[in-house]
Amino acid sequence: MEKGIHPTAIISTDVEIEEETLIGPFCIIREGVRLKKGSKLISNVVIEGNTEIGENSVIYPFTSIGLPPQDLKYKGQKTGLKIGNNNIIREYTTIHRASVGGDGITTIGDNNFLMAYVHIAHDCKIGNQIIMANAATLAGHVTIEDYAVIGGLVAIHQFTRIGAYSMVGGFSGVGQDIPPYMIASGARAKLFGLNIIGLKRFGFSEQTINELKKAYKILFREKRTLKDALKKIQEDLPYTDEMKHLIEFIQKNKRGICR
Repeated sequence: MEKGIHPTAIISTDVEIEEETLIGPFCIIREGVRLKKGSKLISNVVIEGNTEIGENSVIYPFTSIGLPPQDLKYKGQKTGLKIGNNNIIREYTTIHRASVGGDGITTIGDNNFLMAYVHIAHDCKIGNQIIMANAATLAGHVTIEDYAVIGGLVAIHQFTRIGAYSMVGGFSGVGQDIPPYMIASGARAKLFGLNIIGLKRFGFSEQTINELKKAYKILFREKRTLKDALKKIQEDLPYTDEMKHLIEFIQKNKRGICR
């Protein structure tokens, strides 16, 4: 490999490739792509469109990135995809650039682990340090907040949001928002309490976990409306950063909250 590029790779002349980037056999990189310092394309990777891939990411064989969205409204408009730093993208993953009707860009943050056969559709907003297990699938305009874990064979409906530090169990269908810090699972996903093990692993204090347990009980065990439950939480529980995020997440829901 001369200068880190295998001779069998096909690369358009206007592709921007920073130093220390390795491009393996049979990769195809088309015009408009920008590869930042230190990333590694192992082999048979296809990247196109207005796509930027950050530093020190590793992309495994038979992955396609930045291809047109699977959206009948899309007629070739110039849209984009931006992927951050230190991501691991495993075999056969597909990540599409944005369609029309959003802000024009699909985004993925830093330090994410996308396992084999993951699909991230147009206009999704993926945060940082997220794990998506094998064959987890996102429809368009899905938002996943930082530190969430998505199990294998999960399907998430378009415009749905998955909150920070939450976990979705494998083989679930998610059609409504999953609040932060919680566990959801099922063919029509429902909540099963706090993601206590995950919260402990990320260093949440016992006091914070207990406060979130109380908030969960008020929200989902006391048969209140969301409006009344949120009011009671604000009156009865400390207004910590975690509680603020939980309240604001629920207030902004458009598809409904998973119960």
